[in-house]
Amino acid sequence: MCKIIFFDTETTGNTEKDYLCQIAYKTGEETFTGLYKPPVKIPPEASAVHHISNKMIADKISFSESPDSKKIKELFEDKDSVVVAHNAPFDLMIIKKENILPTNFICTLRVARYLDPEAKIGKYNLQFLRYYLDLEVEATAHDALGDVLVLEKLYERLNKKIIEELVLNGAEGENIEDQAIEKMVEVSSHPSLLKFINFGKHNGKEIAEIARIDPGYLEWLLKQKEESDQIDEDWIYTLKHHLGKLL
Repeated sequence: MCKIIFFDTETTGNTEKDYLCQIAYKTGEETFTGLYKPPVKIPPEASAVHHISNKMIADKISFSESPDSKKIKELFEDKDSVVVAHNAPFDLMIIKKENILPTNFICTLRVARYLDPEAKIGKYNLQFLRYYLDLEVEATAHDALGDVLVLEKLYERLNKKIIEELVLNGAEGENIEDQAIEKMVEVSSHPSLLKFINFGKHNGKEIAEIARIDPGYLEWLLKQKEESDQIDEDWIYTLKHHLGKLL
């Protein structure tokens, strides 16, 4: 039986240039949260989201200097561990900077998109899904541990839906839970193919339609995404798919 570890990071921003300042995880009944001093100042834009100020971490040590680093590395990298995060590519990129490379991961963002092939939900950020799906949980938004508690409830909902899908497709047996985890890991292992665009002059249109009527716009958007320092794997994959640029 694998060990499911729900985790979340709070950082100095949302780009490839940013660093960890808080990490939290929950596995079974064990919960953990820690604050650390990143190698760069926390900008006010980031503090406005997670409410961690430079004053709060002024006397903290860095994550790499803390005893938590070794413990979390061993836990996350264990071959029987499956780490779960929302928009996992970003959190994985952040902890990779701390030399933590989990073997198995589940991205609840990608699984949520997979289970909504017609994109009826519209938005997939964690707090939106919390209220859209009416998840019963008491947690502070944009606090690492608070987000972990929401993440756990979201995972339970998605896992149930995956099991229902597997059973509908003929899966059975006592290991159905393991099969569901394997399916979620598989879905998480590659970028999502997005269906609609929800911004700009083509807001609300299917991306496949835009590829037919205005491919130049998708070419421009792809260039913007590729030059950005934000993590946009799903968008880059989707745009390349519709522009016929996947190898």
